[in-house]
Amino acid sequence: MKQILITGGAGFIGSHLCERLLQEGNDVICLDNYFTGSKDNIIHLFKDPHFEMIRHDVTIPYFAEVDEIYNLACPASPVYYQIDPIQTVKTSVMGAINMLDLARRTSARVLQASTSEVYGDPIVHPQVESYWGNVNPVGPRSCYDEGKRCAETLFMDYHRQGNLTVKVVRIFNTYGPKMSINDGRVVSNYIMQALRGKDITVYGDGLQTRSFQYVDDLVEGMIRMMRTDDSFTGPVNIGNPNEFTILELAHLVIRLTGTSSKIVYCPLPGDDPRQRKPDISLAKEKLDGWQPSIQLEEGLKKTIAYFKSL
Repeated sequence: MKQILITGGAGFIGSHLCERLLQEGNDVICLDNYFTGSKDNIIHLFKDPHFEMIRHDVTIPYFAEVDEIYNLACPASPVYYQIDPIQTVKTSVMGAINMLDLARRTSARVLQASTSEVYGDPIVHPQVESYWGNVNPVGPRSCYDEGKRCAETLFMDYHRQGNLTVKVVRIFNTYGPKMSINDGRVVSNYIMQALRGKDITVYGDGLQTRSFQYVDDLVEGMIRMMRTDDSFTGPVNIGNPNEFTILELAHLVIRLTGTSSKIVYCPLPGDDPRQRKPDISLAKEKLDGWQPSIQLEEGLKKTIAYFKSL
């Protein structure tokens, strides 16, 4: 049994990670300030004696005896991280420092949940971990993009200077049950619009691409990454390399929901990347052959069923 701390544990991805690590017989401390996380995501875990929920902001130091730390705390959709961009940067940077300091005190392994947004609007396709990215440092998305890039820098510097065991994963578009209905991500937007019979809003011409990953595949990849040899830090892309246009996603959601919704076109937001596709060769090599097992149509059916239940 390990003592595991998950920051952002009441969020969409964090709550799935809490469940999985409890199922494996660990003690789990969930740290969340509920800015984007929800108690509803984890309330069913309160009866588990090996689960502990702490309401806390990671920009403030936290102390506990732990063996592993998964640092997921940060709003991850433009709707939320642009509400308070300064706090978004603080969460990424100060949160990383506080978790790294805790790992140093307790000799814990620590994993940073980074993002494909570190690649910006890429001019290399598909994106490989060695690509440095094409990021606007002063744009409306930079609070998130640059905050995550700085967090990666901190993780690597603590590793080099302090000999910490760190792990960095770059997460590509992830979807599944427990997504917030108002988080502004394209999958949840389209499903909710379809279920309500509203128009499906496609930004730009809809030909920009994304690679959509079901949450269970991500959780599996993160856990395998944490278990790799101490010498392997990453970063590692965790995503599904099957690439779809946003327009293809809209048509698929319309078909699976049976809605009468129509597609309408809206102006493309600033700095919205045109392409997203991970190269997962490194993940396959280092994470015991990890690769996504749930493809888009199957995952969307599960996610649509969840939103219907709401």
